[in-house]
Amino acid sequence: MRSNRATVRAGVSMAATLPMIAGALAFGIPAAHAVDNPGRNALAGTKPAWATTKADKGATSNSAQVSARVYLSGRNAAGLAAYAKAVSDPNSKTYGKYLSAKQAQARFGATKAQVSAVKSWLRSSGLTVTKVTQHYIAVTGDVSAAEKAFGTQLHNYTRGSKTYHAPSKTASVPESLKGAVLTVTGLDNAPHKATHNDQLPPPDAVFKNAGPFSSYYGSNVATTLPDAYGKKIPYAVKGYTGKQLRAAYGAGTYTGKGVRIAITDAYASPTIAFDAASYANKHGDAAWRTGQLKQVLPKNYTKTKECGAAGWYGEETLDVEAVHAVAPNADVTYVGAGSCYDDDLLDSLSKIVDNHLADIVSNSWGDIEANQTPDLAAAYDQVFQFGAVQGIGFYFSSGDNGDEVANTGTKQVDTPANSAWVTAVGGTSLAVGKGDTYMWETGWGTEKATLSADGKSWTGFPGAFTSGAGGGTSKTVPQPYYQKNVVPKALATANNAAGNRVVPDIAAIADPNTGFLVGQTQTFPDGTEQYSEYRIGGTSLAAPVIAAVQALAQEAQGGKAIGFANPGIYSKYGKTGVFHDVTDNPTGSGLAVARLDFVNGFDASGGLATSVRSLGKDSSLSAVKGYDDVTGVGSPGGGYVRSYRRH
Repeated sequence: MRSNRATVRAGVSMAATLPMIAGALAFGIPAAHAVDNPGRNALAGTKPAWATTKADKGATSNSAQVSARVYLSGRNAAGLAAYAKAVSDPNSKTYGKYLSAKQAQARFGATKAQVSAVKSWLRSSGLTVTKVTQHYIAVTGDVSAAEKAFGTQLHNYTRGSKTYHAPSKTASVPESLKGAVLTVTGLDNAPHKATHNDQLPPPDAVFKNAGPFSSYYGSNVATTLPDAYGKKIPYAVKGYTGKQLRAAYGAGTYTGKGVRIAITDAYASPTIAFDAASYANKHGDAAWRTGQLKQVLPKNYTKTKECGAAGWYGEETLDVEAVHAVAPNADVTYVGAGSCYDDDLLDSLSKIVDNHLADIVSNSWGDIEANQTPDLAAAYDQVFQFGAVQGIGFYFSSGDNGDEVANTGTKQVDTPANSAWVTAVGGTSLAVGKGDTYMWETGWGTEKATLSADGKSWTGFPGAFTSGAGGGTSKTVPQPYYQKNVVPKALATANNAAGNRVVPDIAAIADPNTGFLVGQTQTFPDGTEQYSEYRIGGTSLAAPVIAAVQALAQEAQGGKAIGFANPGIYSKYGKTGVFHDVTDNPTGSGLAVARLDFVNGFDASGGLATSVRSLGKDSSLSAVKGYDDVTGVGSPGGGYVRSYRRH
């Protein structure tokens, strides 16, 4: 399933949503304006939405410590956004005229004079500069120094059962630095400061699926179990492999040769090379060439317990094996973050952009939009824009909790998938039949009911919602131009009459009940670590699958980078054979699969649990004809990869 950094940004779910910032996110540039302090310029979005008068518990101690990052606007922030748009738009004269990393930095990066001026201001306020990069200046110091630097008091605020400090009003910088500072992050300490460095833990406890299984969709019907939707239903597949996914999404003879894909997650699996090689050998994928899989890792890891480091091993393994299964000749670079915190994840993304490590970047992690403050959104968008001008496209999983109501109590989308500068990848339930034939897809949304005690019916059928593809309408991000005339007005204007970003953009296999077989070294009950295989899903599967399909498409267009893909994807909408138009009811009747699961997750010694999983039940979201908020424009059809061929 999808890795989630939700515990990073908040210990509790927030019902409140972020306020709209005029001009703040249309191009990822926070709106700067005069404040009540003469001679200062506000950094919009730097006061969190949860720092309310009601939650205010008074001033933070002057001696408390602050660690912050001051992000640099560069020479021309508006110009960066404009060029990122132009170079990504098939209708632009500048389309495909990418810059090198060095050219992008020279044209849009911060000048030496800007960096020097910002450092001087920070030091004069009493803060200590700890790191300087092309993108930000990191500082530490006490609260009184931070208050002096950013023109705001820090107060303590209750958030759920905890108390954090945050700016009591929008942070600002001297007027002389207008145009030099993009934003500042870290003035609030939710959830808490970094801890000491840790060693990575061993793999998580083993997980295995119980049988019986179908080898392809519908191959093994559960004749002894109760009917669902008026008919007998099949057992869930054991797990699709590369051959089936390549056939489903129109790979043809393309393999991703000459294309570079990067994958970001937190931490690093200590057994990834062995696991990936074992899996490829076992399932007929091309053997990994020497140097085909690389890792770029941080010097130190932190917060391994808080972030559940071992759980991220499975995420990396899934991403690497799924990419290779669909695009077996693509070069893969795994870029691990030092923790699951935004600062470390941003650093990983920046490494890819600053060194142009790949043209396609798969990211299977995220958080709810209510936890993404505008200051962080601006920092992320700047990285995505620098990527776009270089021909680098970012693909983010849209989430695994549907509309998030069951998870948070509030209907909302996930982030960074909500960014107008990334491709948000939704999820489907996929049926691949005999002979690797594509049968159909539904929007991924699962309802689960268990077998009754007498074995004659499903208790409370179809049961309760368990998981589904994330999607819906952003509350903070304005509608990007490429969604106009494709996204239905009712979706675009659900939160704002002017129209907002709707998620996702495209979709692929995600349902764990029609999922992908993955192989990973895991810790067995006797303490040994052994390679084992299990079926898995989530939009964390959909994202690397789409990234791999994009590698096939890039090969099809002669190797030239696709870059930020959304303008091109939406321009192909409606063309025959390019997308599978996914709906929740592709066969005209309800769809479900039967599952038997080990209660202890490993073997039958703890008993078996029998359930029915209904497909196409994604909370309040619906996959319908045309664009929808579960699958976007749909999944790649038989003609998708071919549509990139140069004529």
